Amino acid sequence: MSTGIKPRPFRTPHGVALAFTTIGFGTAPLGNLYRPLTERDARATLEAAWDIGCRYFDTAPLYGLGLAETRLNGFLRGHQAEPVLLSTKAGRLLDRCAPSERTGIGRFFDTPNRRERYDYSYDGVMRSLEFSLERLGVDAIDILYCHDVDVFTHGSQDAADLRIAEFMAGGYRALDKLRTEGVVKAIGAGVNEWQICETLAKAGEFDLFLLAGRYTLLEQDSLQSLLPLCETKGIGIVLGGPFNSGILATGPKPGAFYNYGPAPPRILERVGRIEAVCKTHGVPLAAAALQFPLAHPAVVSVIPGGQSARELHQNIEALHYPIPGALWGDLKRVGLVRDDAPVPG
Repeated sequence: MSTGIKPRPFRTPHGVALAFTTIGFGTAPLGNLYRPLTERDARATLEAAWDIGCRYFDTAPLYGLGLAETRLNGFLRGHQAEPVLLSTKAGRLLDRCAPSERTGIGRFFDTPNRRERYDYSYDGVMRSLEFSLERLGVDAIDILYCHDVDVFTHGSQDAADLRIAEFMAGGYRALDKLRTEGVVKAIGAGVNEWQICETLAKAGEFDLFLLAGRYTLLEQDSLQSLLPLCETKGIGIVLGGPFNSGILATGPKPGAFYNYGPAPPRILERVGRIEAVCKTHGVPLAAAALQFPLAHPAVVSVIPGGQSARELHQNIEALHYPIPGALWGDLKRVGLVRDDAPVPG
């Protein structure tokens, strides 16, 4: 059995080769998401990701209000001999503020006192990239995503539509210029809803979407139109949150998380049914959940999260767990996986 993460090369619609790995490392935990990490523990987690073969690292100014990017700085300088694929995001600028006004109180811990300010304009995206380059200590970013022009972040479809319009009128022009000039290799958007990706795919020329939790063993509605559109246009999908915030890793136990909050009864019931089918084949739910999205040809990498070396190694075990083809057939037969969903093997 393989013990590491395999390369997963991708060529953008503009013909640029990007060296993804099947599993990427998302750095939100390095920003002290939900609990503080010491500098030593943060570095140990990064080194563990490197040791198992991860070479794709995704970050954002939001994660720890700059903390995740600064923690990547020293790590990246220690691994310059081998290429790394690096992505960050734009759309928020960080302003100094009083401790009581800090963004993310109760969500991010022990961070700089900064308040997020949404700015999807041309100048806002350019300034965001400049600040990220300084925090990361690098000369270039491979992929730059527009961050969170979605309903989940802005509260309503109307509000999201306004942000999309702001971005397409300004920030998108900045991304396109940066790509044309070779400052970044690829551009995209990191959002929480597949419908937003579809809107953007029809409005501009994007290389990638980082989609959180919307093509998983639990949810496949994006097969209706987004994923076929991405295949047609050659757009890659980085799938964040393949465990849907945790429930596909933990199972439907009390307190299980779904979509960043406690799972509602209908989700607990459906995951329970999925887990029951997995158990009849002797397959851990987490293994089926991690392997499922990678079968789709548009998916170039998954970012399952991991706050420790132990969790990273659990993900590797799940990635390589042998799954009989009959499992996927049974899930489709009882209507838990769409008939048109590609499956492993």
